[in-house]
Amino acid sequence: MFRSHVLVCGGTGCIATGSENIINALNEEIKKAGLENEVGVVRTGCFGLCSLGPVMMVHPEGCFYSAVDVKDIPEIVSEHLLKGRIVERLLYRETVEDGGIKSLNNTAFYKKQFRIALRNCGVINPESIDEYIGVDGYQALGNVLTSMSPEQVIQIVLDSGLRGRGGGGFPTGRKWDLARKLVPDADQKFVCCNADEGDPGAFMDRSILEGDPHALIEAMAIAGYAIGATMGYIYIRAEYPIAVKRLEIAIQQAKDYGLLGEDIFGSGFNFDLEIRLGAGAFVCGEETALMISIEGNRGEPRPRPPFPAEKGLFGKPTILNNVETYANIPQIILKGAEWFTSIGTEKSKGTKVFALGGKINNTGLVEIPMGMSLREVVYEIGGGIPDGKKFKAAQTGGPSGGCISVENLDIPIDYDNLISIGSMMGSGGLIVMDEDNCMVDIAKFFLEFTVDESCGKCTPCRIGTKRLFEMLEDITAGNGTMEDLDEMVELCEYIKNNSLCGLGQTAPNPVLSTYHYFKDEYIQHVRDKKCAAGICTELTQYIISADKCVGCTLCKKVCPVDAIVGEVKQKHVIDQSKCVKCGVCVDACKKFGAITKG
Repeated sequence: MFRSHVLVCGGTGCIATGSENIINALNEEIKKAGLENEVGVVRTGCFGLCSLGPVMMVHPEGCFYSAVDVKDIPEIVSEHLLKGRIVERLLYRETVEDGGIKSLNNTAFYKKQFRIALRNCGVINPESIDEYIGVDGYQALGNVLTSMSPEQVIQIVLDSGLRGRGGGGFPTGRKWDLARKLVPDADQKFVCCNADEGDPGAFMDRSILEGDPHALIEAMAIAGYAIGATMGYIYIRAEYPIAVKRLEIAIQQAKDYGLLGEDIFGSGFNFDLEIRLGAGAFVCGEETALMISIEGNRGEPRPRPPFPAEKGLFGKPTILNNVETYANIPQIILKGAEWFTSIGTEKSKGTKVFALGGKINNTGLVEIPMGMSLREVVYEIGGGIPDGKKFKAAQTGGPSGGCISVENLDIPIDYDNLISIGSMMGSGGLIVMDEDNCMVDIAKFFLEFTVDESCGKCTPCRIGTKRLFEMLEDITAGNGTMEDLDEMVELCEYIKNNSLCGLGQTAPNPVLSTYHYFKDEYIQHVRDKKCAAGICTELTQYIISADKCVGCTLCKKVCPVDAIVGEVKQKHVIDQSKCVKCGVCVDACKKFGAITKG
């Protein structure tokens, strides 16, 4: 029994900034100090405050240290763990208050969050089944198998109002109910999990798998019992090595404990799980393409109906949900549907996990009740925009979503509200943009991603998105016309209405939403041949102010193409015909600020 525990983030973000070295150094220093029987070091999942890594929490004091370096470890061990003196300089600034420290849960980042899917991330060791069991793990599965019928399980999920967190928002209970009833005499059924997570800037599912893999295993076993399946597959991208490793460990531990395999809890119910590695194909976020990929074929969507609940994996009835959806299931079973429906809005129950990224101070992972406004997420939880810049837009739903403009900052976030303003919930990526972003360029960025990820099976997506991207290239290069804008909108509608699967049907969303809310920027690019944000290179000019230039020649010396002319102590001028818009001259002239981009 340890008197102190040091919880160190072992999520991908903190590992990338050196948390493994922190853990090794901690263990060495603790041993040197003779504290190995008094202080335990625990590698956890993500705490959420990714921009502060590496981070650690010391209990029982509840001290949260951020941006910890290996060289800080001897001081933490000698001062805090040995002598009981908190190292104040390493404390997360928001936890410091007069006369002591306050709980991390009372900081602006955490106090408005409500953690269900992320409840164990940053709390337990994800590679220990005993720690998961210690926080009520597998209790829901035990209750289901020993005291509930499959129909009762499905009814609880139906009553909870849980909707799929992968993007579509289809009611989870209804999907399970269909899979149980449509082909009652099926000799085999399957439970699948989409852990592929292809949206740029999204890392919600990855963090759950890295921090709480047993929650997914327990939920999939519950789903198997509910629909009558004995086999499950977790489709996860190969680029998630830490998540894959911890999931493999968790599956083996569950088998060793008799929580996967035959006769679970002595109930006669058999269920097993296998992992399938994806190759990073975005189109495999579409359920039929994912199942075809699991079968060993090229991931391409097929027409529906028949839907997977009737004819899915290997032609058998199948349900597919993403990691976050499953992560809610054990808590719904333990606490009841009424508890879950008390959180969120009328049509969107529970919470949603978002990966906050882009132009925001608190980059990281958050879980909020449905119905919270974007303003609260950006300015309270997210800490606002860096450098005092103005909020311009937020992209939700990744390449399938749209931009939320400043006029919609106070709209409650839920499935229906986001769709009503031209965006969508998506899997949970939330990228914030400030006044320095060009919205035409943003639309082009997401569309380029979609063009690359199209499987090519249907013409509207394969050719339509490529042509749409070429239009945006012309516009950002100053070659667009006003007629192009009308054709662009018309093409967007055609692609949406005629593509085979959700990838093509939603690909135009970033274009349509940015055009709707920032039409003036498109017109400016076309009519004035100007990018106000200075992002589109062909429409940007670097100009030297004659009033500020002192003729120091620094800009001239660094210019790679000799585009700057002028003698020492004389005003300099940029030859626009030679300038490649690299911007190095601006950096060289920071002292005088004589060069501006416009």
